[in-house]
Amino acid sequence: MSVQTIDELTVTGLVSDATAAPSMHNAQPWLFRYAPGTRIITMSADLSRAMPHEDRDGRGLHVGCGAALLNLRVALAHLGRRCETTLLPDPSAPGLLATVRIGSPTATDALAELYPAIRERHTSRFPFAEREIPPALRDTLGGAAGLEGAELTFLSGPHLRSVLDLIADAEGYSLMDPDRNAERAGWTRNSRADVTTDGVPDYAFGPRKRGGSAPARDYAGLDAVKGRPMADFEDRPQLALLSTAADEPADWLRAGQALERLLLVATRHGLTSSFATQALEWSDLRWLLRDPVSGSGHVQMVLRLGYGPREPRTPRRSVHEVLTFEG
Repeated sequence: MSVQTIDELTVTGLVSDATAAPSMHNAQPWLFRYAPGTRIITMSADLSRAMPHEDRDGRGLHVGCGAALLNLRVALAHLGRRCETTLLPDPSAPGLLATVRIGSPTATDALAELYPAIRERHTSRFPFAEREIPPALRDTLGGAAGLEGAELTFLSGPHLRSVLDLIADAEGYSLMDPDRNAERAGWTRNSRADVTTDGVPDYAFGPRKRGGSAPARDYAGLDAVKGRPMADFEDRPQLALLSTAADEPADWLRAGQALERLLLVATRHGLTSSFATQALEWSDLRWLLRDPVSGSGHVQMVLRLGYGPREPRTPRRSVHEVLTFEG
């Protein structure tokens, strides 16, 4: 394949891989456009999928789009292609999140090794085993985040208990907020009645939490789901904070790339993951998630990692809904 020839079928496959990324409530808030003349794939925010109540500043939207951007880079590496990525290329157009210029063939790229994990990675809202992640693997995950400009910190002791309390507080606050409740409910799907291409379908809710310390967001809210079981979650959850030094839109995009990179590495090592974003959705609580000793960094994601069951993947929109071609 020469530098000049990137056909529409190839680009469609690249974007399909990109859209396998996680996003808040599986809203998939991204749009892609390919310009054959310049070999540039543009990624923009799909603001029709923004969440003005739970994600007021759009931080979560940027993190999700950053994760899709990392997948795109991995897919290009798998094809043996270099790429040049520019974040927020036009200050006058904040909705234009990134451009990726497809470059010449390359022999090696470490990202290519992560490609098989793109389709294997999934979010699990089920209980994990009480099995500790080895220290060496924790370091590997931290190194993956560091390559994208973020820091991963596993929690323990008082800081872990404080974060668990903040998550529980945020969950309670959200249940008492009708606007947030309605927004979340708008992204839940009855898989028996809906044609499901986005959002969180009921089969992915996981069981209702009966016991345990691990955070388990209940997408059913106050509603009952017929036949849904109850289960005990971990007593010793393994939570980690993903943080960046600054807290601007470009940092949110970097955090999303770091998040997906470490998740792909985790998947390759047999780990399962879920997110505990409740406290991140309240600005005053998000600030309190920081390390009380160092007080540094801006928390972009709270991760629950461990050894859990591989549940069905959540659905994705058709690539034809999110990708256009110039000319």
